[in-house]
Formats: sequence, structure tokens, C-alpha cells
Amino acid sequence: MTRADILVVEDETNIRTALVTMLEKIGHRARAAGTGEEALGMLEGTRVDMVITDLKMPGMGGLELIRQVKESCPETEVVVMTAYGTVETAVEAMRLGAYDYICKPIDRERFPVVVEKALERHFLALENRQLRDRLETRARFEEMIGESKPMQQVYDLVEMIAGSDVTILVVGESGTGKELVARAIHHKSVRASGPFVTVNCGALPENLLESELFGYEKGAFTGATGTKVGRFELADSGTLFLDEVGELSLKSQVDFLRVLETKEFRRLGGTKLIKVDTKIIAATNRNLEVAVKEGAFREDLYYRLNVIPVRLPPLRDRAEDIPLMVESFLQEFAAQHQRAPQEVSHETMRLLRLYAWPGNIRQLRNVIERLAVTVRDSIIHPHHLPEEIQASKEDARTMLLTLGTSLEEIEREVIHRTLVEVTGHREKAAKLLGISPRALQYKIKEYGIRD
Repeated sequence: MTRADILVVEDETNIRTALVTMLEKIGHRARAAGTGEEALGMLEGTRVDMVITDLKMPGMGGLELIRQVKESCPETEVVVMTAYGTVETAVEAMRLGAYDYICKPIDRERFPVVVEKALERHFLALENRQLRDRLETRARFEEMIGESKPMQQVYDLVEMIAGSDVTILVVGESGTGKELVARAIHHKSVRASGPFVTVNCGALPENLLESELFGYEKGAFTGATGTKVGRFELADSGTLFLDEVGELSLKSQVDFLRVLETKEFRRLGGTKLIKVDTKIIAATNRNLEVAVKEGAFREDLYYRLNVIPVRLPPLRDRAEDIPLMVESFLQEFAAQHQRAPQEVSHETMRLLRLYAWPGNIRQLRNVIERLAVTVRDSIIHPHHLPEEIQASKEDARTMLLTLGTSLEEIEREVIHRTLVEVTGHREKAAKLLGISPRALQYKIKEYGIRD
């Protein structure tokens, strides 16, 4: 449960006092106002998470209060209270932005449920706004997303090497975004105005790969009815990205090495030497050092490609970037499928972060697209997730840490998880952490933790 700041607006003193008491008993901070005018005065310069207001009050009515609250702070949730005979007015209040309504006399069992559901939506909206802000600033680098330490190191390296013309080898598991790194290097280089040409070495058989790379002349082989320009030529003055270079046959490796060293080649069936000025970026998900030892990859080509290696971390080693990616993908697919953007519940996000993601970013992206298309609710809950992700549960008393995580990040996560474990009871949390309640309060404020 997240502790919230709630303002109760009710002209009847007894009801007002009772509601404040109920809210405090379920762990929230509550204040009260007797009129709409008084409530607006209390809200000036102060943020609250929720307003619970009566609809019929002397002076300013509840509908006008909702209008003004939503104009000044759209993310503040509003729950209205109404008598049974004025439910139509409550519906109007919801049209103005209220989350839900409660009929008088107040049902003591339903009241906390409505409050917690409204607060869940409120805090999810706040978190999503923060994620969007981070995406628009420091968390996005070209088309790559992430602000974890491993990704910051990748960004720094890309900035350093983009200006050079040396050959670059991008290494990482399938689905980690190797082509995005190659494109980022190209866009930041002096060749940015030139073409960026890609070829997947593992997707073509040897005979077709040779003609794709070097092109061919008319009559070079059966079916060659005209001249075809190869990828090397198309990438002249730009960048050629060779994906899955570890899948090249030994013969293709020889031909490729020769072009790397001389920057010239002949089309199949041709006699004219063609010279090109092309930057080469290769990528692989294989361990080429092992392939060299096994005789499956030429040692001289490996060293020629591996002038500057860029190693991409798997998604499981930077789980802190998953919320940013999820938010970005949800925005993308909402626009693509003309749907309202969805939000992800806390427990859903926890499971997404715990899952190992063997298919890395590509797998995460596919899962989010599936959810964006198939889930009709505005909030994605754990039961919407594929079964294998729902099963990725972790003991609440254990934590998985990525090497290089700062002590500050670790301390913040430990405090947050401890508060969740004890449902926000700060004295219990302080005892488990071995610190004083006052020290815990200071840490909560320092790290901006919402318990």
C-alpha cells in the first residue's frame, strides 16, 4: 500500500471527522475542509493525491470543485459522495474527471476499496508521467532506451568511436539491439548523410550472399539477365552493417577479408575493379574467439573486425531499464493500433523485471505489443501476462543485483522492498533494517520513496 495525501471536502462535521479517521486507520494522511472554497485555499501550492468531496454543499458545489481541481492538477484523483437520489449528478461528476462515486450513508467496506483503486490509478499515472519525462531526456540515446550503468557505458563508447573510421564489432545476444547501436554510430559519424546498408549474413546461402555483397554482371550465371549493384557498392560513402557475421562460410570470409584490406572488389562475372569508401560495422551473437579455436572462423578476419568491440548487455543484466522500455513500447503500439495508452500495475512491472528474457528486447517488445492489442483494460495486470512470465516470482526477501549497481540504488531498493513487505509500517521496517525510525524517515525523504 502506498501512503497518500487525501483531502476530504464535506460540510457535515460528523461525516467529515469519520472519513478522516477511516483514512488514517488504513494508513493515509488526511485533512478536511468544510466548503469548496476552503478546499481550494488548502490546495494552493500544495499537492494532494486524492480529493474526496460531497456534491451538494453550501456555496461552491462539488461539480465546480472537480472542474477547478482537474484544471490545476489533472492527475489528482477525485471520488465523490452523493445521496441515493442524486446518482445522475455523480455520473456528471465522473464525466468531469471523477474516478468513482460513493453513496451516502458511507459503506465502510466499499469505501477503502474505492479509495485504494483510485490511488492505484493515480500513482500509476504519476509513474508513467515520470517515465515519459525520462524517455524524453536522458533515458533515450538515438533509438536505444535505457539509463542503467551498462547502457551508459555503451552510449559513452558510441560517442567516442563514432568519429573514427575503424572497423567495429558489436557483440551481444540475439535481440539486444545490435543494429540500433550500428545505426547510432552511423548517425553520429561524418558519414551520416551517406547510406546505411544492412545485410544479414546468416539469412542467405553462400552463393546468394556473394552476389548480394559484390553484385554481378549480366550473364554471370543462369538467370543474371542484367547488372546488379552489390551492398558494398550501395554503401559507398556510407556504412555497411554486416549482421551475424559469425555465420559467414570460410570461403566468404576469405573474400570479405580481401575487400576489408583493399577496399576494392569485382562484381561476379566482371573484370573491372570497383573501389569503395565504406565504413564496416559487423555484429554477432557468437563467441568468435571460440569459433577461431574451433576452426570455424578465420583468426585474421577476427582481428581485422575486432578493432573496437562494443559489447551489449543482455536485458536480464539491466532490468532497471525495463520500465522505460515498457512505457516506450506502450506509447508506440497505442499510436500504431489507435488505442488509448495503457498503464502497467506495480505487480505486473515487478514480474516483468524478474523474468530472465531469453529473447531480450525483441521478446519484451513482442510481449508488450501482444498486450497492447489483446488487453481491453486500461491497466495491465499480472493475469494478462504469458504464463512463463507470471511464473517468474522471486522470494520477497531476496534481491537480484547487477554488478556495478551503486550503493545508493541498492539502499533505496532495500528500503522500498522492506516497506512493501511490512505494508508500510515504518517502525517494523526500521527494526528489520537495523536503524532508528528517525533515520528511516530521513532515508525515505532523501530517496523520495513512496511507501
